[in-house]
Amino acid sequence: MRSMLAATLIVAGAATLAAHGAHAAPKQTAAAPPAAQTPSETAKTLAQGERQAIQSDLAWTGDYNGLINGEVSDRMIAAIKQFQTNQGHKPTGVLNPQERGQLAEAARKLQASVGWKLISDPVTGARIGVPTRLVPQQASDANGTRWSSSTGTIQVALSRRKEADVSIAKLAEQEKKEPGRKIEYSAIKPDFFVLSGTQNQKKFYIRGSFKDAEVRILTVLYDQATEGTMQPVVVAMSSAYNPFPGGVQAGPPPRKKVEYSTGTIVSSEGAILADREAVEGCLSIVVAGYGPADLVDRSKEHELALLRIYGASELKPLPIGGGAAKAGAVEITGVADPQSQGGGAAVTTVKAQLTVAGTTGGLVVTPPPSLGFSGAPARDAEGRFAGLTTLRLPLVAGVADGAAAQATLITADTVRSYLTGVGVKQAEGTTKDAKASVVRVICVRK
Repeated sequence: MRSMLAATLIVAGAATLAAHGAHAAPKQTAAAPPAAQTPSETAKTLAQGERQAIQSDLAWTGDYNGLINGEVSDRMIAAIKQFQTNQGHKPTGVLNPQERGQLAEAARKLQASVGWKLISDPVTGARIGVPTRLVPQQASDANGTRWSSSTGTIQVALSRRKEADVSIAKLAEQEKKEPGRKIEYSAIKPDFFVLSGTQNQKKFYIRGSFKDAEVRILTVLYDQATEGTMQPVVVAMSSAYNPFPGGVQAGPPPRKKVEYSTGTIVSSEGAILADREAVEGCLSIVVAGYGPADLVDRSKEHELALLRIYGASELKPLPIGGGAAKAGAVEITGVADPQSQGGGAAVTTVKAQLTVAGTTGGLVVTPPPSLGFSGAPARDAEGRFAGLTTLRLPLVAGVADGAAAQATLITADTVRSYLTGVGVKQAEGTTKDAKASVVRVICVRK
């Protein structure tokens, strides 16, 4: 196994957020959108979990041979371009929604082909991803669990043992001395070690850790003839492997350092309606094309926030009065995240359906629009305002890495009630095109 693959494996799954530089605010009188971003800059606006998911999917497709840690690198951008080229697309280095879907689907098919399954092993207590179709035979004893192919060409073993006065370096040296092993790569980290190489004409990968005097070791052994199949599988196994999984409190995922959302102009005096969560904890808020915005009010009850820009002329408020939210077809107008449009800032309209949630009675938007559409207005077939779209990651135990956003609607009645409470007069009427009434909102956090 190449040393780069080993380097990939020793840190696969690490969670270190990349730092984001603050975006320069556009001039207050400018009407042009911000300059297009480089692929690296665009990738850095994604949540770390999504970046890790992209790296993992690219590893499954064989396009990426780098660290699965969510950090943006030239290797990651080159892998995206390679995938785009292989699919017959222009190699921009930025995945649009269609390409991201193709990548995810390709990875899912490869995972399905090997029977990829995440398992919490009851014997060792470790969490591991297992290619169950490649290693269908399983056996356990007091010391661990083993999976193997019918012919023994592929073997996976989880082992545990008690050992006092141990160190990572000592554990690594013990494993190096196993008969027949030829070490091609080794790494000693504060809390784990990694070894890879050959053993009796087979490839092997070993990762070991200890905690509270208990040693837990993952060993993968496979024939060199299966390397083409096993290389992405071993990367995925390393990424999924957690020798000592701890209880993590359920809660929201970390917020992005720079988050893009959609604002709706609701008065010609510069009042802009936004999703409360999208502008929570901002060091600064910028409305693209207009400059800095003040956060005038936010309401957890309504899930809405009110922004205000100054000195802008010829604003076109969206008609808010008169409509009502109900199940059926709607059009949603917003500004997708730069990742979804190659670094651009175009205003687009997408079609969706509103359905009533069975447990809450709220309105669910399907399919969910792209990231960046949180705060985007929805209109019915007659052009009447139906409400504002919100995108939320589901709350789960642990980090919701790569989890799909769920879209719901803040109803027109709720929006009107909120605007009345903050003293904003609502525009009446209908509109067939809301593009002139929406803007991109940029939240920069610490």
